[in-house]
Amino acid sequence: MAHISRGRQSRSRGHNPLFAPGLLFAGVACLAAGYIVYALWPRWPGAPVSLEAPSLPIVVAGQMFNIEPAAIRRAVQRKPGTQERIDLAYLWPTLVPAELAAKIDTKDGNLTPANPNERIFLTIANGRDEMPAPELIKTIYPRYLAQAANAPAEGLTMRPFRDGTPYQGEDLIFADSAPDDFTARCTRSGVGNVGMCLLQRRIGDADITVRFPRDWLTDWKKVLYGIDRVLTRLHPN
Repeated sequence: MAHISRGRQSRSRGHNPLFAPGLLFAGVACLAAGYIVYALWPRWPGAPVSLEAPSLPIVVAGQMFNIEPAAIRRAVQRKPGTQERIDLAYLWPTLVPAELAAKIDTKDGNLTPANPNERIFLTIANGRDEMPAPELIKTIYPRYLAQAANAPAEGLTMRPFRDGTPYQGEDLIFADSAPDDFTARCTRSGVGNVGMCLLQRRIGDADITVRFPRDWLTDWKKVLYGIDRVLTRLHPN
């Protein structure tokens, strides 16, 4: 009997087959709880990027752009990495980043109000689900254009969109010699409205929309040259 009793005591002190799985489960539970606490724990925002900082590497729709912080209009977008959209502004015709220009123009501690007629605006956005501009120009816009045409400036042709269409109140303006290089959709000037033009480009799946005053069409070749200069700075390749 003594031998049997010692055997039972030995088995009771031996390895518990549930011990290792229980320890593993506890470890996984601790890791999961730690991750949740880390994800939800409030953290201080990172230091803001200086307007004078070097260009930031920003990826939009898989394309790398080198963008000066002072050109980015929204402070929340002034960070490197992948983003869905970036809004930019440059002083015209110097193409100095607009935010830096505003800082230079500071008078009496106040920023000089931005004049939209002295700014060129760009938006870089994910265009994977959007129709490229060349397809819009060739397949969509012609459905809504009126037959009448005139020349708003030397080398340009303008065709108005018909009333009752999605683009009523706008005109399609393109270069006679190179419509693929310069085709803009412009609102018409009116009381208190100088009219604005939209010109689109695409790099890979990134859509680039350029916005500038319609009055600049009188020197549209200079505008086209300035747009190409900005795009080369943003995306040298």
